This record gives sequence, C-alpha cells and structure tokens, in this order.
Amino acid sequence: MKILITGAKGFIGKNLVTTLEAVRDGKDKSRGLPQELTILAYDLDTEPSLLEEYCGAADFVFHLAGVNRPKEQREFMEGNFGFTSVLLETLKRQGNTCPVMLSSSTQAELDNPYGESKKAGEDLLLTYGRETGAAVYVYRFANVFGKWCRPGYNSAVATFCHNIARDLPIQVNDRNTELTLVYIDDVVEELLRALAGNPTREGDYCRVPVTYKARLGQIVDMLHGFRASREERSVPDMSDSLTKKLYATYLSYLPPDGFAYPLKMNEDARGSFTEILRTADRGQFSVNISKPGITKGNHWHHTKNEKFLVVSGKGVIRFRKPGEETVYEYPVSGEKLTVVDIPTGYTHHIENLGDTDMVTFMWCNECFDPEKPDTYYLEV
Repeated sequence: MKILITGAKGFIGKNLVTTLEAVRDGKDKSRGLPQELTILAYDLDTEPSLLEEYCGAADFVFHLAGVNRPKEQREFMEGNFGFTSVLLETLKRQGNTCPVMLSSSTQAELDNPYGESKKAGEDLLLTYGRETGAAVYVYRFANVFGKWCRPGYNSAVATFCHNIARDLPIQVNDRNTELTLVYIDDVVEELLRALAGNPTREGDYCRVPVTYKARLGQIVDMLHGFRASREERSVPDMSDSLTKKLYATYLSYLPPDGFAYPLKMNEDARGSFTEILRTADRGQFSVNISKPGITKGNHWHHTKNEKFLVVSGKGVIRFRKPGEETVYEYPVSGEKLTVVDIPTGYTHHIENLGDTDMVTFMWCNECFDPEKPDTYYLEV
C-alpha cells in the first residue's frame, strides 16, 4: 500500500508518519495493518514535480497540509483551498480515485478568514467525492495536543507546556474559556481506522471519538501542578485519561537539559533512605541503602504495610509477632529478585549480610506522616 501524506513534517503529519514507519519496519504489529507500506511524504520542501508521481501511485491520501498563521490573510485561502484544489486536480489527471482524508478544523463553522478557507476546502473535497465516487473523509479537528507540536504557533497547550516547563510567563485572558481537546495519539488511531476503511462518521463528516472539554484555568493549574510535582515527589492521577495524556504532553516539552532532578537523600552512618514518589492513593515509593552489617527497622505498624525488594546485595528480613518468640526469616538477594510483604502486626527488620551496600526498593501503602507515623519500636 502506498500512502501519500501532505504536510508530512507538521504536527499531525510527523506523528502519523512515525507510526506508519513503525508498522512498515515491523516495530509495531498492534495496528492490524499490512507491513508492506510505502510512505509518500510531501511537504513544503518537497520537489513540486513529485506531486504528480505521488498522486498517480497513491492508494490512500492523508491531506494534512494547511495554513494556520500566514503573514497575509489571503494566504489562508491559497493554502487551505488552493493547494487542496491542486491536489484533487492532480488525482483526477492521474485517474486515481483512491480515498482522500482532509484535515479541517472546527473553525470551519466560524465566519473568519481561516474558517472560510477551511470550509472552502471541505466543500471542494465533498464535491470531488460525489463527482468521482472516491471515498472522502473530512475531519474537523478541535484543539489537538501532544508531543511535537510547535509552541508559540497555534496551540495554547503546546505554548503553556513549553513556557511552564521553563518557568516562563504565560498569558491567560479568561480562565473560564472552555476548550475542546483531542489528543494526538487518538487522532492517529482514528486516521488508521480511516486508512482501513472504518472511519468514525457523522453525516458528511468524520470525527475522533475521544475528546475532552476543559477550561483554560483548569489546564494551566494542571500544568503548574506537573511542574511542582518534582519538588513534591508526586505523580498525577493517571486514572484520569486527560490528566494522563496532558502529563505525557508536558514532559515532552521539558528542555533537553532538564530531564533529571535531584532527590533528598537522608543519610547517616548506616546508609541512606530516599523518597522517590508519593501518590494520593497508591502510597509511597522509596529506596533504602544499608551499609554492610547494618540492621534497619525493629518496629511494627497497626495499619501501615509495605513491600520490600532487594535489588543489589544480600541480606535477611526477619519477623516476629509481638508477645511471641518465634522469628521468621526471609533471605533476600539482588541475584534473585523477590518481593517480601511486610504485614501489619509483625515487628520486622532487614539486615545486610553482604560485604557491599544493600539496595532495597520499598513501597508503603501510605505516605509518611510525622504527626501519625504508625511506627512502634520493638526488637525482633
């Protein structure tokens, strides 16, 4: 299958091209598409004469090229209507009635130069479909967000992510303005359905079935929360799909020299204890380093429970129920990864039996609260 993609280097185009390349190269076999794909990428820097060749060869056309921020308003019509006309005339000249997908905008419903140019392109494609019998798919995209979108161009989310990640100012005129958002991966999923002949239709138009509505103020607050999460050692609520997708987007706009951040290591002669992550509903994740011969713990909990995983070194975890004498031992080693549950009502400790530092990954069902530690000293 030969797939022509106009605007291949744009935001949607780049995400679509890389997805199709992964299918073609056998790296992604989850899409249900044949691996025999040829991508005919066409963009502003492509030799114009290639359009004739590509239109003659294509089995499907993704027409993603368009003008969003021209220097002069007439360029809206030239780019969004004019090039669409050139593309369709070239397909006609080649006698190619393959399916054509058009990237339009919800602004096609509005009375402004950009919306009028998008509506003109839509009408042209719909007429082309009726005249030639070709399948045509017109998508009116809302505010698409995700990785690789250019900040400071035509995406508020991209600009906010870029600026907040760099502690730069942002401008929000009305926090109550509601946006309809669609995530780039959901767009690509839908475009692949169209490629397979199964678009999500509503009358003459097609749509991405997964959309979100959020106020500008809500979006900005979430992004500021993402930035603050490093200091708080927290992660957002990933059970909310918008939060999950917006957080993934935010991280993609971190400056390349800003991916890493330090943690506070609580160190003493025995080793160190460092909190990695705190979550509102999934507890706390930490790493403990013990020097050779060191024993840590000797306490029990009423409700707090934990999981220990030694990832380097070797040692033993011992348990005893208060009021009883029997001690239960669990050998642990980085050579054989084993999770040990730390139940409530058992005093416990972990001892480093090796001659190197022992590194233990620890999960606790709740974040440490110095006001209510639920920790009671008792020797094992």
